[in-house]
Amino acid sequence: MIRSAPILATLALLLPAAASAGPSVVADTPVTASLVAAVMGAQGQPQVLAGAGQDAHDLQLRPSQASALRRADLLVWVGPQMTGWLDRTADALGPDRVLTLLQVPGTRLRDRAEGGEHETGGDQDDHGHGHGHGHDHDHEGIDPHAWLDPDNAALWLDAIAEALVARDAPNAARYRANAAAARADLAALDARLQAQLAPVRGQRFVVAHDAYGYFTDHYGLAPALAVATIGAAAPGAARLTDLRRELAQADAACAFPETNHDPATLAMVVEGSGVVMGPPLDPEGSGIAPGPGLYGAVLAGLADALGACLQR
Repeated sequence: MIRSAPILATLALLLPAAASAGPSVVADTPVTASLVAAVMGAQGQPQVLAGAGQDAHDLQLRPSQASALRRADLLVWVGPQMTGWLDRTADALGPDRVLTLLQVPGTRLRDRAEGGEHETGGDQDDHGHGHGHGHDHDHEGIDPHAWLDPDNAALWLDAIAEALVARDAPNAARYRANAAAARADLAALDARLQAQLAPVRGQRFVVAHDAYGYFTDHYGLAPALAVATIGAAAPGAARLTDLRRELAQADAACAFPETNHDPATLAMVVEGSGVVMGPPLDPEGSGIAPGPGLYGAVLAGLADALGACLQR
């Protein structure tokens, strides 16, 4: 099994560093920062706002972070559906200083309620810069965890490279070469994970909240039974009864708590069911060492956790 092996290890060797530093970049989450770091390479490192141990869905900016945002050449964020606390800041910075990943054309998006899928398109330019950053469409139902589909991440690497090129043309070749190397490493990792997860396709499992649809769709896994929906309060007694009924009908083998989420509710749902409790999942990479290897470690970590429990 893959043990969270960092991808993109050769990026720093692609080209010698230029004399000038790259643009000042701020990223919303560890995963976003990892993708940016892979593309920037030796030209600099992004500042991540929601760091280790913090819930990316709900964060209060420190004064130093707000100051860094005001000075930044570029904000790269998932979008208001994921990090809504950046919504006003993104508006204030304006589309020329913001890259919204969920708006990058061709991004595969899922609807939260029905699990449907569609692609981003329409009134964005080729790099995810729209008129504003999404208020001209109704995106309230979008599942924001789109990075868990590695096809989206591969697309975003190129968008990040072009956003950096627009702000640092002398280093254009470096950014594009780094993005190409990152995509190649990601494709190799994806192929390994496809093979690793093939034996557990069709097996049901339970998760703390509904963050894994992109991952299960991409790897052909059975949809996870989620204890809580995105942004919802802890389930009450009636909902717990319904969840236990759904759990029995699903014949789930394993349940997985999640980093930064209280496991108590999940434990109550599976109590007495015979379902095995697996290790915590970390879809946002909040417990993984930051850097260009974090994104690959997120995917590999999910595959390792699911495979180890579901193959018992």
